[in-house]
Amino acid sequence: MSTTAISNAVAKLERELAVRLFNRTTRSVSLTYAGRIFVAQIKSALEDIQKAMNTARSQQETPSGTLRINAFATAAREIMAPLVLSYLQRYPQVHIDIVTEGRLVDVVAAGFDLGVRSADLVPSDAIAIPLGKMRRMAVAASPAFFENRAIPQVPHELLTYPCVRVRLPNGALFRWRFEKGGEELQLDVEGPITLDEASLARTAVTNGVGIGYFMETDVREDIAAGRLVRILEDWTPPLVPLCLYYSNRRNSSAAFQAFIALARDYAAGRLAQH
Repeated sequence: MSTTAISNAVAKLERELAVRLFNRTTRSVSLTYAGRIFVAQIKSALEDIQKAMNTARSQQETPSGTLRINAFATAAREIMAPLVLSYLQRYPQVHIDIVTEGRLVDVVAAGFDLGVRSADLVPSDAIAIPLGKMRRMAVAASPAFFENRAIPQVPHELLTYPCVRVRLPNGALFRWRFEKGGEELQLDVEGPITLDEASLARTAVTNGVGIGYFMETDVREDIAAGRLVRILEDWTPPLVPLCLYYSNRRNSSAAFQAFIALARDYAAGRLAQH
């Protein structure tokens, strides 16, 4: 600042405080008693401001601080190991706060840095990064469940079987969706239990309570290990992929930039996808 600008700023401050902070002569400028008290009292506050500014600058240089991510629970499970945990291993000074919920939120208004949703639910004004391969649903039951039952060959046969029902965040029951050869249908299945969490549904199904309808990634290991038997696979075509999305951000932190870079590597297949 120029000498004149500083002089004008000090004069304005003195007018606001209604007290003189400096003694001025043609040869020198010195603090008044009130000025010395004022400087002493604001010193710690100025140091705090300087510290906060240095912390902010450091986040532009080394990934640190907190990243907040909003996602569907199934989406969070899909990206947890291959993307989120890989990121934390690379940048241990960053804290990631993931909030999972079924409802759609405005990630910017809600204070999140990033969102993860299926591509068809990403806001049109957001920047989106498609993540991973196409996803699928899986219909499955335990081997014991089919010991004395025929395996359904078409979706409508499920209406005669006990199924594990799922409730959506808005309270409505989830309708099982199927598609084959251009034919699409949705079923309101019946069963002995209704749940609102995928891990609970998986527990019920692996224990023989009924047939379940899952994201394939949630039960892939159970199917491979023989704990679950997959059925109607030809009726569960690929779904739209997941997307990581965010608003157009200028001067974003190093932590944010590093996460976006890693997500692009993941999307391009340069990271292991599980």
